[in-house]
Amino acid sequence: MTSISSASPAFTGRDPKNRLYGPLPDVSEEAGYVEEHPKRVGFFTDTSVCIGCKACEVACKEWNFLPMDDAHGNRDVMGLSGMSYDNTGQLGANSWRHVAFIEQSRTVDLPMPSVGLPGATRQDSGPSPANSSEQSTVEAQASVLNAEALSEFDPQTAQSGTDTQIRWLMSSDVCKHCTHAACLDVCPTGALFRTEYGTVVVQGDICNGCGYCVPACPYGVIDQRKEDGRVFKCTMCYDRLTDGLQPACASACPTSSIQFGDLDELQARADARLATLQSQGVETARLYGRDEDDGVGGAGAFFLLLDEPEVYGLPPDPIVTTRDLPAMWKSAATAAAMMLGVALSAVLGSRKR
Repeated sequence: MTSISSASPAFTGRDPKNRLYGPLPDVSEEAGYVEEHPKRVGFFTDTSVCIGCKACEVACKEWNFLPMDDAHGNRDVMGLSGMSYDNTGQLGANSWRHVAFIEQSRTVDLPMPSVGLPGATRQDSGPSPANSSEQSTVEAQASVLNAEALSEFDPQTAQSGTDTQIRWLMSSDVCKHCTHAACLDVCPTGALFRTEYGTVVVQGDICNGCGYCVPACPYGVIDQRKEDGRVFKCTMCYDRLTDGLQPACASACPTSSIQFGDLDELQARADARLATLQSQGVETARLYGRDEDDGVGGAGAFFLLLDEPEVYGLPPDPIVTTRDLPAMWKSAATAAAMMLGVALSAVLGSRKR
């Protein structure tokens, strides 16, 4: 019988090296799926093509029967956050997808067109203003999603001028399904477990509401419901995966900003996309959660960002919070042994006297 554990391999005896950080070649096998199992799957979110439609949020709530709530987690309340178009506010127990809206501005040089005297004969043979306007509109619409347009509207690299230009950064955030998930390590009931697809799932009927996993998550993803204290987060639609379907959010995304599939293939696709953007001048583009040598061993849900992670509300250098537990327990055991030795020496010394 296969023994499946919710904890990291270091806590189950299958990893004597205590690897609570760094790459893991097969997270499902490390969790106990020793027999043939599916390849690890994940999300690649390309924020450069996100249009902020919130279709992923709606699809997630509809499929998972999540209640309506406001930006403060109050159920059955439709409140306005006052933060632009973002009324979800953040990930929570009732919002497993969150589309962030970040407004950025920079000053640009927008020269005004000159107009000649009334009745004056035009000397140029260029297109009429009407045709120029139509052509500019068509060109702008055609370049909305290409790398050239992204570099032109980059507040960090553009030159200053006399007017203000606005750029919207939009990103659909979700649980990262970490390679080394601290929430698994601290859960005392096994309510959190690693699936055969390499994802991390919460079983609400087993959760006892202790809340240990909430501060353990380096991304602040897991949240408790105020009604009963149980925790909830994205399951990557585990029920749909077992039926051969992709998650609801990826199915609903109209621009393929949210891409689902084999994690290795997604990583290769993300590397190619990043190379394309950088070669075309988008210097601030970067991958977040892609590096397997980062503090969580890489994420099962990673992102292509157009600015610093902090701009999107993401930690710049996340580290699995249980990384140092083996060393801490070793130090504690050593200290306990020393105290026991001192106590025994004191007892034996008093008997001799």
